[in-house]
Amino acid sequence: MKILIYLHHPAHFHLFRNLINVLKHNNHKVTIFATKKDILTDLLDEEGFQYHNNLPYGRKDNKIAMALSILKQDFDLLKFCLYNRPDIMLGTSAEICHVGKLLNIPAIMTNEDDYDVILLAAKISYPYAKYIIAPNVCSVGKWETKKISYKGYHELAYIHPNNFTPSKSIIENYINVNKPYFILRFAKLNAHHDQGKSGITTDIAEKLVNLLLKQGNVYITSERKLEGQFEKFRISLPPTKIHHALAFADIYIGDSQTMAAEAGVLGTPFIRFNDFVGKIGYLNELELKYKLGYGFNTSQENDMLEKLKELLCMDDLKQTWKKSRQKMLADKIDVTAFLVWFVENYPVSAKIMKENPDYQYKFK
Repeated sequence: MKILIYLHHPAHFHLFRNLINVLKHNNHKVTIFATKKDILTDLLDEEGFQYHNNLPYGRKDNKIAMALSILKQDFDLLKFCLYNRPDIMLGTSAEICHVGKLLNIPAIMTNEDDYDVILLAAKISYPYAKYIIAPNVCSVGKWETKKISYKGYHELAYIHPNNFTPSKSIIENYINVNKPYFILRFAKLNAHHDQGKSGITTDIAEKLVNLLLKQGNVYITSERKLEGQFEKFRISLPPTKIHHALAFADIYIGDSQTMAAEAGVLGTPFIRFNDFVGKIGYLNELELKYKLGYGFNTSQENDMLEKLKELLCMDDLKQTWKKSRQKMLADKIDVTAFLVWFVENYPVSAKIMKENPDYQYKFK
């Protein structure tokens, strides 16, 4: 089978990495398209994946630049598919939907953000997608008939216990694992769906660092430029090893959605501070149903700091979170195993999931 996978963001590399490796091992021809976004191409290079860089110079974060880049990517992908027609395309991008519709190639969207949160991206992709694979708690708006619903999260494609075992030995040259430590993450929040949203400011970051340093070491990972006073806390760990660090951290605090979810799935208490709190289904579930973290919007600074102080005083913090994590994992599936089955058995797999959604529990 010829399979094309389109990656737009570093998180998508993690989502599809194991799937790509399994499909290649099973003798499928896998073609990767990628755009230059943060460290995405660095991750692909480190993994040794060959790929087509469809936007090598990146783009500006505004609607005009986004529209022009989509047109360019549509055209380049169309040219490739005319000569190398794949059997199926997967990704989180509108481009596969546009080209798939034009050439009658099934385009399978994989998404975990709710329709209302990514409204523009959803409007230009969902109408042309063949199916949308999304967590059962994720809304896809009026396109529910296209949804293949599963019990899981993107993060369970790469840090499910079947696929990931954290190791202190991998990070001990970068982090003092014999002392409590905390990870802070600062996102850019400059995507089109981030407009009008904010997160951790310099003032709040200073308060967090000062509070945490009383209890242990602080390590910061940041998409945005760090102010001078925080530079000494920047983590030097290679990006592919960050999940090992996150697994053994005492607490994660940040304004990144993805890393908050990763912390929760790993059983590390997280605090999420941004204006998306309450609006994203899978994070609401991690916070409210499984009690793996806490979300605070930017008007709740004092509440956030009080919750952090409360967590720092808990003697059984990690054990409590370990139990919550086990409860969550008992309800969820191994997303990579599910995706491998879905792709290799498409279109029969889509028919099975529509008629018998519980079939997914074979992939625990």
